[in-house]
Amino acid sequence: MARLGEATSPAATPDVVARARARAALVPDLLVEARRVANNVIAGWHGRRQRGIGENFWQFRPYVDGEAVARIDWRRSARDEHLYVRDREWEAAHTVWLWADKSASMLYKSAHADVSKESRALVLIFALAELLSRSGERIAWPGLTDPFSARNGAERLAQHLAHAPEQADKPDLTPVRRFSDVVLAGDFLDTPDETMRWLDALARTGARAHLIEIADPAEENFPYSGRTEFRDPETGEKLTAGRAETLADDYRQLYLARRETLSRWCKKLGWSYTVNHTDRLASEALIAVHLAMTAETGVGTGAQAGVGR
Repeated sequence: MARLGEATSPAATPDVVARARARAALVPDLLVEARRVANNVIAGWHGRRQRGIGENFWQFRPYVDGEAVARIDWRRSARDEHLYVRDREWEAAHTVWLWADKSASMLYKSAHADVSKESRALVLIFALAELLSRSGERIAWPGLTDPFSARNGAERLAQHLAHAPEQADKPDLTPVRRFSDVVLAGDFLDTPDETMRWLDALARTGARAHLIEIADPAEENFPYSGRTEFRDPETGEKLTAGRAETLADDYRQLYLARRETLSRWCKKLGWSYTVNHTDRLASEALIAVHLAMTAETGVGTGAQAGVGR
C-alpha cells in the first residue's frame, strides 16, 4: 500500500485491443443516438456551401459510393478501371474535418454523469456528420478517411471507425487545407502548452478550428473526500490522498485555468471553444458549434456559450 500522497507506478498497460473492440460494439448505438440528436436540431440547421466560387480545377480523386454520378469525369475514368471525380479548388478547401478523442481518459464516467466522455464525443461527431452530410458538405476524419460528400456521411464514418485499428491519440492534421473547418471533441486535459503546440501547425494553415471540451461533472467539481486513490487512465500511475477534500480548491483552480487559457487562445485565433458536460444535453454543444461555424468571424455567439457551468 502506498503512503498517503505518494504516487505509485503503473499497475498494467491498458488493453488497447479490448478497448477497440468495445468501441466497435458501441458504434451502432452511438450512431442511433447521434441521429436522434441531429433530428432535434435540424430545424435550425442550414448549410454553408456557396455557389460560383472556386471553379478552378484542383485534382482528380477516386469516386466514392453515394456521390452523384454526374460528378464523375468519364474521360479521366476511361484511362483505367477506376472512376474519378474532378474536384474544384473551393471544394477541396472547404472540407469539415471531424475528430473525437479516443484516448483512455475519455472512458471516464462518474456517478454524476449519464454517459462516458468518449460516448458523448462520438455522438457529437456523428451528429455533426449527419447534419453536414444532409447539407451537402464534404467531411473527413483525419487519418481515417479522405474527404467525401455523401448523404450517409455519418454512417460511413461510423463504419470506418468500427473497423479501424487503434490509432494515435492525436491525429495528423497536415492534410487540412486553408479555409477548412476542423471540429475536435475531447477532454483536452493535457497542459495548455501541449495542446497549443499540437494545434499550432493547424493555426498556421488558416483553417478554422472548433474545440469541444467534453467534461464529466466530477472532474470539474471534485466531489471527493477522505482517503481516496486516484489513477491516471493514460499511464496507470496512482496517487493516494489521505484527505482528498484538502486538494479540492487548488484542483478546481488549475482545472478551470487550463480551460480559460485554451478558450482565450482559441478566441485570439478566431476559433471557437465550447464545453459540454456529460450530465447535460449533447444538443447544447451541437447548436453552439453550428453557430460558431456559420459565423462571419471565427467565434460566434455560441463559441463561448459552454465555458464554465
